[in-house]
Amino acid sequence: MTSPSAGEVTQLLQAWGDGDGRALEKLTPLVYHELHRAAQRYMARQAPDHTLQATALVNEVYLHLVNYREASWQNRAHFFAVCAKLMRRILIDSARRRHYLKRGGDAPHVELDQALVVCREAPAGLIALDEALKTLAALDPRKSQVVELRFFGGLSVKETAEVLKVSEETVLRDWRLAKMWLLNELTGKKRHGT
Repeated sequence: MTSPSAGEVTQLLQAWGDGDGRALEKLTPLVYHELHRAAQRYMARQAPDHTLQATALVNEVYLHLVNYREASWQNRAHFFAVCAKLMRRILIDSARRRHYLKRGGDAPHVELDQALVVCREAPAGLIALDEALKTLAALDPRKSQVVELRFFGGLSVKETAEVLKVSEETVLRDWRLAKMWLLNELTGKKRHGT
């Protein structure tokens, strides 16, 4: 299967944004493989007991996209940037639900002095990453966007540069600095037990 041209995808996105429902039908098979690959890359980094699969993640993204009425798609890279944000939101929501249930969110309330065993676990990795990314976004929004586009969306350096309207060198520098900052932030939290 040959991959579609960026121009072809952009034309279909613009037609869909203008209300052409048939454009979405034509677009879906063209972008599905790439979205699935991005989801697989991300899911490969998850814990083995993670219940959400790559196909389910792509389907969730698609369900959100169908309801994206006011989207003014600029190009293919913009579309994949939006998909990256949706994947991140879906994965974080899923992690929070699992974390909530793991913490006994649906269990009956028991007073502390009645509990026989107290269990302290580190926060889920994905939730910790999301919190660190929110902190990074407050300090340097572009670096946070670079991480989101590259890590969650699987965009290349060139595609990320296109979405953010910066040079590829800037993306590489932001990516390198953001990874170092996140590593320090996440390992610092583990050391301090927060």
